[in-house]
Amino acid sequence: MNTTNQKEEDAIWYPPGGILIWLIVFVEVITFCMGIGSLVYDKTQNPSGFLSMQNQLNRSFAFWNTIFLLTSGFFLAMSVYAKEIQKESMYLYGLLFSMFFGMGFLILKFLEFYDKWTLGFTLDESVFFSYYWLLTGFHYLHVAVGLLILFIVFINRKTIELVNLEAGAIFWHMCDLIWLILYPALYLIQ
Repeated sequence: MNTTNQKEEDAIWYPPGGILIWLIVFVEVITFCMGIGSLVYDKTQNPSGFLSMQNQLNRSFAFWNTIFLLTSGFFLAMSVYAKEIQKESMYLYGLLFSMFFGMGFLILKFLEFYDKWTLGFTLDESVFFSYYWLLTGFHYLHVAVGLLILFIVFINRKTIELVNLEAGAIFWHMCDLIWLILYPALYLIQ
């Protein structure tokens, strides 16, 4: 059997980025979904209290954070594709734009955190704000780690293997997915 056919056959059973990153994604998504499920349950127990606290959130910040994170994810997907087809400049610019918009997310989210903190909406302000700080803070940490991963990819961009680039991209897209669940649960659904 020739090695090209063997690689193609192995690729059918080996997911992009490797099995470990998918296990991490599974555990992280389940963890966040349990937290969000708990939030939704507690919201049903005190809808008016949750609504009054939810109205203290800045929906504009959350909207723009969504745009930043999804735009970053788009550029990263474009970068992975460019690496596959060996378009080096497209790969580099996609990676840089992805990091730029990811940093934009972190800065805007930090400004939102600072605003809530200075207004006195701390972790122990209410049950709603306990969820807000724990869920968005944990997500913020994930985005920061994802940005660190992208920085490491950038430093090693010339020698990185595609499977490792894919693993970093999968982690980043997990952050997108989690935000797309957090955003409506915390900011939109009343």
